[in-house]
Amino acid sequence: MSETQTEAARPAKAATVESAFIQLRDVSKIYQRGSQQVPVLEHVDLQIPRGAFEAIMGPSGSGKTTLLNLISGIDRSTAGRVEVGGMDLTGRSEDALADWRAQHVGFIFQFYNLVQVLTAYQNVELPLLLARLSGPERRKRVETALELVGLGDRREHFPRQLSGGQEQRVGIARAIVTDPTLIVADEPTGDLDRESADHILGLLKRLNEELGKTILMVTHDPAAARTARIIRRIDKGKLVADGAAPAATEARA
Repeated sequence: MSETQTEAARPAKAATVESAFIQLRDVSKIYQRGSQQVPVLEHVDLQIPRGAFEAIMGPSGSGKTTLLNLISGIDRSTAGRVEVGGMDLTGRSEDALADWRAQHVGFIFQFYNLVQVLTAYQNVELPLLLARLSGPERRKRVETALELVGLGDRREHFPRQLSGGQEQRVGIARAIVTDPTLIVADEPTGDLDRESADHILGLLKRLNEELGKTILMVTHDPAAARTARIIRRIDKGKLVADGAAPAATEARA
């Protein structure tokens, strides 16, 4: 077993309340569908330290993406408290949450979400257009992000001219161009072949280890999850076997 796999297989070290970068306290989420209430998360408590790289695994419909959305300020909890970096997200207005996300969160999606009529450079620049930055500063940030993901020579290419792995690297460059404190990745390798997926996972590992980014990744792929330092499992809206890596029999399922 590799060093990364060995570390991922260890139980998570619980972050203390004082040291936790992300804190969920008795968090529940219920969606209303007509007259029916559908519980998605139930009484979740979670503490994650700054600089962590954690993977969240679980079956479809288990609440993985909902948990990610609550932590990144896209969605609101029905009950409980969500804090990230000392900021309570629970009672913030939509405008305040949007401003916070723009400054502190980088998003990586399974299907890249690139604008097809924009070049790689223009796609990466998008999050900066509302920031109070000069043109030269924006250009410096975009070029640095593209170089970091190994696409400095593809800046003028459109998404249709790139492979799937290259499109995802553009997506990662877009996620980090604002220098966020938190990166959330929802199935970032789900649409890629193994070689491209491994390249993306290596890049995420580098962002965590070299730049100190806190990364939360939702994935169905045990191989992807083992790239993280800690693996958590969620099932039926509850964290189970908190911090333990999936057993070998589960990984093959």
